[in-house]
Amino acid sequence: MSKRHSAKYKIDRAMGENLWGRAKSPVNKRSYGPGQHGQRRKSKVSDFGLQLKAKQKLKGYYGNITEKQFAKTYDEAARRKGNTSENLIGLLESRLDAIVYRAKFVPTVWAARQFVSHGHVLVNGKKVDIASYRVKPEDVVTVKEKSRNMALVLEAQQSSERDVPDYLELSDRSFSVRYVRVPELTDVPYAVKMEPNLVVEYYAS
Repeated sequence: MSKRHSAKYKIDRAMGENLWGRAKSPVNKRSYGPGQHGQRRKSKVSDFGLQLKAKQKLKGYYGNITEKQFAKTYDEAARRKGNTSENLIGLLESRLDAIVYRAKFVPTVWAARQFVSHGHVLVNGKKVDIASYRVKPEDVVTVKEKSRNMALVLEAQQSSERDVPDYLELSDRSFSVRYVRVPELTDVPYAVKMEPNLVVEYYAS
């Protein structure tokens, strides 16, 4: 498991956006970048700069994904038939940690990765502890019974910060979710505008 060296939400300030729409984000108080030079007047950004920022923003949104993992996901998206940018979003949203986060089993994307790796999640009744595991449509993801009273699970389910998207179908007790379909970009409830088309341009250049 790769270490996250930078502080949580540092990417929010670097991007100048509240990526996850959280009330605690430092961008809500200061929209400029981190460090002593964060308030400098911003110069015009090149096309490459825009592409790089779009890539860093999308990769950063999913937490602990490494550069190598993200590039590998892009390569798979490019190999598949259809629109590469839509394929990329579909692959990212099919990750087990992404679905655990979307289903509101945990409050953050980082917690989702840790929650999965610590063995708290079942896929179709079997324990899966790999955050990047690819969930398929009709698969059912469940929080293990002994993990359901954990503080972070209860915190996430009581939070009003975000809603569960319609490509996931929660059970009545909200501890189990069915992955209904692979979403398109317009289906995904990003708190900020994501531009996977620029990510494709970045890797294609």
